[in-house]
Amino acid sequence: MPIRETAGSMTPASGAAIVVWGMDVYPNVLTTAEHVARATVSQSIRKRPDASPALDCRLRSALMDGPEALDALVGAEAVDRRDGVLALLRIHDLHLAPLEDLAGSERWQHHPAIADLKWRLERTFLDSVCAYDAVRTWTLPTDPVRALRMIAQADRVPAVYQWLATRCSLRQLVRFIELEGGPDGGFDDLVAICQISLDGDAKLELARNYWDEMGRGNATQVHTELHRRLKAALGFRTLSRREQPLEALERSALGSLLATNRALQLEMLGALGLIELQAGPRCRRVSAGLRRVAAPLDSLPFYDEHTAADPIHGKHWLERAIAPLGVRRDASAKIIEGARWRSTLNARFLERAALLVGGPARFDADSSAQTPAG
Repeated sequence: MPIRETAGSMTPASGAAIVVWGMDVYPNVLTTAEHVARATVSQSIRKRPDASPALDCRLRSALMDGPEALDALVGAEAVDRRDGVLALLRIHDLHLAPLEDLAGSERWQHHPAIADLKWRLERTFLDSVCAYDAVRTWTLPTDPVRALRMIAQADRVPAVYQWLATRCSLRQLVRFIELEGGPDGGFDDLVAICQISLDGDAKLELARNYWDEMGRGNATQVHTELHRRLKAALGFRTLSRREQPLEALERSALGSLLATNRALQLEMLGALGLIELQAGPRCRRVSAGLRRVAAPLDSLPFYDEHTAADPIHGKHWLERAIAPLGVRRDASAKIIEGARWRSTLNARFLERAALLVGGPARFDADSSAQTPAG
C-alpha cells in the first residue's frame, strides 16, 4: 500500500498530483506557473473573508489569517458530519502533509484553538466510527492474531472486486481506482509513524515492510512511483476531497487520526495489519480486471506488486509485530478494536464506491465473524 491522499481545496488541481491519506491531493512537483497560480489563489483568499458557515471553510481562512481568526474558532461546530470530517482532515494535514503544501500554516499545528478543534472533532468522529461498528455483530477471540485473521476473512473479497475482475467496463474500472486511491493511501508514512517506540521483532518487521514500500532501494519500484505510472497509463485524475464521498473521507480520517494520536498506536497496529491481510486477494481481482479490459501494460505493476507482496506482509505482520505485543490483554483489545474500525469503515467505503461506479448494489460480504470468544 502506498499512496497518499490530498490536502484538500487549498491547492488548485494539477497534473502533478499524487493521492495522500487514503483518501485528497498533494501536488508532487510544481512548475513555475503552478507556483505563481498557487500564490495568486492564496493571496485572493486572504483578501476576502470566507462568508461560508462551513467549519472547514472557516478553518481554511483562519489558518491563513493567523491568531485572532484562529481564536474565533474556539467552540465552533461543524454544520454536518461531512463538514466535520473535512475540517478534521485539514487539521491532520498540519501534522502529516508535505510542508510545501501548507503555505506556512503548519506553524499553527499546536495553537490552542486548533488543539480544541482537533480534540472535539476527533471525539465526534470516533463516536461515529464506534456507532457504525456496533451494528456489526462481532464475536471474536481475545487473541489478536486469531481475531485479525477472522476479521480479514469475513469480508476478504467483497463482491465489487469480483465484478471488477469479470464484468465491469474499462471506464468503470478506472473510476473505481480513482475512488479507491491504491489499495490504500499513505501506507508508507503510516508504517513509519507506527514503529515509533516499538522495539524487538515488532520494530524490525515494520522496518522490513517499509523497505518494501520503498521498492527495496530501487527508486523505480517505490510503491508511490508505481502508482504514478498506473495513473499516467490509465489517464485518471486525483480527486479532491470535495469530490470524494463521505465514506472515502472517513476512511482517510481513520488513518490520520491513528497517526496523530500516540494513545492509539496499538489500534493503528491492528488497522494496518488488517490492510495487509486483505490487500493481496483484492489487488489480484483488480489486476485481472485490468488485463481483461486490455489496459496499458504500465498500469499493471502497481496491483501486481501488491498481489504478490501483501499476503507475505500480512502473515509476517501478524506473527512478528502483533503476536509479541498481543500477550498483554490491554494491548490485545486495542489491536483488535483498530482492526474492527478499519474493517467497518472500509466496508462502508466499498459499498458506496460500488454504487458510484455502477457495480454490485451491496457490500455482499459477511458482516460478522462468528466464533466462540476465547
